[in-house]
Amino acid sequence: MPYKEFEETKLYYSISEVADMFKVNASLIRFWEKEFDVIKPARNKKGNRMFTIEDVENFKLIFHLVKERGFTLDGAKAKLKGDNLKLKGDINLYDSLTKVRSFLVELKETL
Repeated sequence: MPYKEFEETKLYYSISEVADMFKVNASLIRFWEKEFDVIKPARNKKGNRMFTIEDVENFKLIFHLVKERGFTLDGAKAKLKGDNLKLKGDINLYDSLTKVRSFLVELKETL
């Protein structure tokens, strides 16, 4: 049986790594940390924020609501207090449809 490569996951991500994941400034990450209660990063001895995988998933939800769907911060807070499983399903559907669209556009350009 051949060796399967697995995606390396870290326990903690720095603020710059999280900002790079979403292609935003670190200041936006700090701002959302203050605004949304679901994000509670741990801090190391130097005081640097260390974000868990759960924090990154919450950032993904917030990013989707605010940047992709155009919610206000108050609207995003209200939506996060609702059914998170449905919201995660909506985001997965959105990601899948975006991939299909990019594939179809690429296919159209090759024809």
